[in-house]
Amino acid sequence: MTNRVILAYSGGLDTTVAIPYLKDMTDGEVVAVSIDVGQGGEDMESVRQRALDAGAVEAVVVDAKDEFAEEYCLPTIKANGLYMKQYPLVSALSRPLIVKHMTEAAKEFGGTHVAHGCTGKGNDQVRFEVGFANTAPDLKIIAPARDFAWTRDKAIAFAEEKGLPIEQSKSSPFSIDQNLFGRAIETGYLEDLWNAPTKDVYSYTEDPTLNFNSPDEVIISFEDGKPTAIDGKPVSVLEAIEEMNRRAGAQGIGRLDMVEDRLVGIKSREIYEAPGAIAIMIAHAALEDVTVERELARYKRQVEGKWAELVYDGLWFSPLKRALDTFIEESQKGVSGDIRMVMHAGNCNVNGRRSNTSLYDFNLATYDEGDTFDQTLARGFVELHGLSSKMAAKRDFNL
Repeated sequence: MTNRVILAYSGGLDTTVAIPYLKDMTDGEVVAVSIDVGQGGEDMESVRQRALDAGAVEAVVVDAKDEFAEEYCLPTIKANGLYMKQYPLVSALSRPLIVKHMTEAAKEFGGTHVAHGCTGKGNDQVRFEVGFANTAPDLKIIAPARDFAWTRDKAIAFAEEKGLPIEQSKSSPFSIDQNLFGRAIETGYLEDLWNAPTKDVYSYTEDPTLNFNSPDEVIISFEDGKPTAIDGKPVSVLEAIEEMNRRAGAQGIGRLDMVEDRLVGIKSREIYEAPGAIAIMIAHAALEDVTVERELARYKRQVEGKWAELVYDGLWFSPLKRALDTFIEESQKGVSGDIRMVMHAGNCNVNGRRSNTSLYDFNLATYDEGDTFDQTLARGFVELHGLSSKMAAKRDFNL
């Protein structure tokens, strides 16, 4: 039986070099699988052709933008999924989707191995390999960049020796991963924590300090936690993210500069741009404040952090992640209504909320005429609420 390696193919240096390398290593054939998750910047047909030119026997391009939006970005919006309370899981979200389509390709093309271009210092090796272990454990895994010490210089030299169709050079300063939900930038001079990002780092967002744009007021509508309309116009999740990428990005919203705790144990300086993700999550969280009961909201905030950690750590397919998905989905019943926000100069401020499922009662909340809150009940409530701590204080401090 001929070995067949199913390669997660991005079209970049490492995965292009991997095609002839894997052929030689396994004495087999390589099938390149490229997933369009809205990364933009290059025609996917040219990516497919590059894989064939590099020696792949088959090259598959999957348009997964709608799937990515509905099945990966939307759960993140509902979970308010921010790793370390900042990062909206841009790269982490696409990896389980890639795993899914690679395992499908392995079945279709008779794959015996799967391969990726990740190094041993990053998180993606974990996301891919744990994903394969959870979905197709019989497939053998090859990671050339990690397991065979492929440095960037070696990869470029190998590509030149083989005459491979690459555009990268030794002078390329950054490592960039981008998709519909955002953009991740690292390495180069950014590895010195004191160096500020320069304007060439950014692509999805305008400089918020320039202040040349007028404020943009937007209304985002949700049904059970799902964005369904922008300014009254019905949209799919994909369209909602694309529209808010454009509008929030024009206002410089969604730039992040953080030192991140990687799963492998090192700290890494990362620059992110996620204008649509951040703007939509701000609106979603504001609507939850109006529509989600207090104890459920408090517990969900604890779940959100754990959910984000599981996704970041490559445990998308894990039992705990699946269980938390069920909890989060239940919590979204009734998270319906409209949020109005003003976006300007890097800021996204909510200034209006309305919902038919609101738990806000004007007559209970008002301090003016029409107040229906019975304040005579408060005295006893306060005494009972503090009773246990009062008794402990008497004992501990001899009061």
